[in-house]
Amino acid sequence: MTGNVLSGWRFRALLLIVLLSAVGYLGFSLWGGWRDVVAALIRVGFIGTAIALALSLVNYGLRFVRWQKFLALLGHRVPHQESLRIYIAGFGLTILPGKAGEAIRSVFLKHHGVTYPESLAAFFSEHFSNLISMLILVALGLWVYPQAQIVVAILAGVILVVLVVIQQTRWLKILEMFAQKRLPDRLGTLVGHSIEIVLHSGRCFKLPMLMTGIALGLVAWGAEGLAFYYIMHTLGSDMSLQVALFIYAFSMLVGAISFLPGGLGGTEATMVTLLILNNVAQPQAVAATVIIRLATLWFAVALGICSLLIIEQKNKSV
Repeated sequence: MTGNVLSGWRFRALLLIVLLSAVGYLGFSLWGGWRDVVAALIRVGFIGTAIALALSLVNYGLRFVRWQKFLALLGHRVPHQESLRIYIAGFGLTILPGKAGEAIRSVFLKHHGVTYPESLAAFFSEHFSNLISMLILVALGLWVYPQAQIVVAILAGVILVVLVVIQQTRWLKILEMFAQKRLPDRLGTLVGHSIEIVLHSGRCFKLPMLMTGIALGLVAWGAEGLAFYYIMHTLGSDMSLQVALFIYAFSMLVGAISFLPGGLGGTEATMVTLLILNNVAQPQAVAATVIIRLATLWFAVALGICSLLIIEQKNKSV
């Protein structure tokens, strides 16, 4: 099955989606003035770009370590090299709606004996851990933007509720049996599978792993926030690291809860707005946003597509 996942029209469709997204992103860049974007890129330079990309790699690496820990807790020891290829491949489909593209990892992991509910539980656990980590980074800068407190408070409440619910193993199993017996076949099966994913996720959120996952997420997303801070200072801004971390994390948070492909649109609009509120001129704000997104989102997409090509080629040779 894995050998045909991206063959033929599927792979062409993927490339078309990536191309259209890239064109849209180019349009966003031009809206801010392409001369300003190019000038900003020149100012950041090769060394600055390399630093930003290196910090992005730190982000991906730490999140992969956490991913491996989740798989181990679910009872699976996927070889590191193969698992890394699969993990990075998910980034290639980040720009698909609702983060569904990253779930392609489930298809590849099935070959290693990881069931769909288990791999989707790891997927859910990763993104939920990311949400908690970004929320903590946002909280560090709330004194700068008290108007954002309501958003953070609501999200914190939702996170606490979810953490409590996924630990209620007994009640979840009762609900699963009820759904399978009382609901129509398809709906009962869907609800049953969803509860099974939640039950598996509960194993990834026991206290030791919960704290480890959050800590890894804080350092991972903090690394990209540091890249954003570096870019802003290279472009002449004097904002503090705390403010830069807040702007980056809050923008990513908005993109994450928007469920737009890769957070496209929501993340950029939020970041530009917050930069302008911090006395950064609009052309520079747009240029900085484009650069950091190229170094984070689009760098990940490029690595993901390369990984997908490697996996596809490997499957063909088997």
